Order: sequence, then structure tokens, then C-alpha cells
Amino acid sequence: MATPKGLFSPNVISADIAASFPESYIIRPLEREDYHKGFFECIQVLTETGDVSEERFCERYDWMKNQGQGIHYFLVIEHQNQIVGTGTVVVERKFIRNLGNVAHIEEIAIRKEHQGKKLGLKMIQALVSVAKNVGCYKSILGCSEENEPFYIKCGFEKRGRNMGQFYDDVKPS
Repeated sequence: MATPKGLFSPNVISADIAASFPESYIIRPLEREDYHKGFFECIQVLTETGDVSEERFCERYDWMKNQGQGIHYFLVIEHQNQIVGTGTVVVERKFIRNLGNVAHIEEIAIRKEHQGKKLGLKMIQALVSVAKNVGCYKSILGCSEENEPFYIKCGFEKRGRNMGQFYDDVKPS
């Protein structure tokens, strides 16, 4: 079997959902070449990314790919050779639920000039399809209070509280 070009096999994205994207918009796994297609400019609608060189991007990409299938699923939406959307599923392997898997949906970003085209909804649908197709029994995500209505429309429900702790003095590895 040939190694997929992207971070993982595109077969885990629902074909029906992939086909539902507007013409000239393609949902697919992240690829090394996406560094030059504006991946960081896209994801910066969420938060700062730092000044990540192509070399560092490729090191992280290769590390994720070498972890083997089943952990990191970075999706991108490409339009006219530019990354206009991104979202991630990180699979956590549990001891509970008969050694079940949980999908953590993260880093959903759509470039401002492409918002309002239902790309965010379609990205969520694609991420959920990946989670289901790789055997997760649930998906969870954290969001700001102002984004809750969007995620409720996408089929998520509020469950408990999400809390975080940030460490400014830790160097990335």
C-alpha cells in the first residue's frame, strides 16, 4: 500500500462531506507543502503562532507523521492553491470505555475573507467524520462563550467546564 502524501490517509474523511464543499474548495489532510500555501496565515486567525521557519514546520510535521496513523489528523481546506481553513482531531487513547478513543477537536480556523460560506460547519462535519471513522466514541472541544451557539448548531452540547493552565516559561520541543 502506498504511503499517503498527506499526514494521514484521506479515506478517513467522509466522501459525502468532502463532496459537499463548494466548487474549488478541497478538504484534505495537511501536507508538507502547505507551509508555502499559507497554513500559518490561516491559523493565525485563532492566536499567535510565533515565527515558525519551514525547517521547524517540517520537523514537527515529520514527527507527527512518524507517530503512525491514529493520533494527529490535521485537515486543511484548499482554495486556489491557498490554505483557507484548518482544523485538527487529536485522538486520545483511554483505559475507560473498553479502551475507547476520544477525539479532541482543536484549532478550527477559517480565513476571514472565506467566512460566511459555511466552511466552518463543513470543517466540523469533516472532523467529526474523521473521529467516527477512526473509532472514537465521542468528540470534545473547548470554545469561547461567544462561539457556543455555532458549536450547538453543529450538534455539540455543553458538558461541564473546560479549564486551562498556560506556562510561559516552557520552551517548545
